[in-house]
Amino acid sequence: MIDEQTEKRRGSFWRELPILLGVAILVAVLVRAFVLQTFYIPSPSMEHTLNVWDRVLVNKLVYDFRDPKRGEIIVFKAPADWQTGAEGEDFIKRVIGTPGDRVVCCDDQNRLMINGHALDEPYIYTDANGRRNEVADEKFDITVPAGRLWVMGDHREESGDSLEHYEQSSATDEAGKMRDATITIDSVVGRAFTIFWPVGRATWLTVPDTYDDIPNASGR
Repeated sequence: MIDEQTEKRRGSFWRELPILLGVAILVAVLVRAFVLQTFYIPSPSMEHTLNVWDRVLVNKLVYDFRDPKRGEIIVFKAPADWQTGAEGEDFIKRVIGTPGDRVVCCDDQNRLMINGHALDEPYIYTDANGRRNEVADEKFDITVPAGRLWVMGDHREESGDSLEHYEQSSATDEAGKMRDATITIDSVVGRAFTIFWPVGRATWLTVPDTYDDIPNASGR
């Protein structure tokens, strides 16, 4: 003899299952839209911090409460002239300069200078023969405009970043060159904070300690 209450519970479960699935899907969509999202790395521009086909988890909420900081790895909507054909293409780079920062290449040890302080960059790409990329392929001296960021890839020789677009800008004035070379803070999708796949490369994407001593820009 089948217990009547057990039969009722079974029937209730199957009636509620579509609702439960709908709620789960809605929660997943909301989390992806507003809190966390996964991205894969399609290019070598951040090697070997991020290798091709690595998958990262991006915090999309953090910059609702503060602006990006130097040294953080961010995902952003690429400016139209940075894109390679995919409308709305996302890029991933490291923040080097924030609004008001003066970024100069280079000191006598070939290091970037930010607000007069030398920056050691342990993450810059080194090939299998031990040859390390130069921090930049030409000298420059820029000040990051308000509301914008100067971003660079860790694999400097393979990165379509702020320096490349500064060098290639067709603008005839510095303001125009900086518009071409920098990204808006509003275009930032979020902060990449961990590699989660492949499992053997899983790690937190922290800001190197070398950024701790960088002084704020004058007046900030």
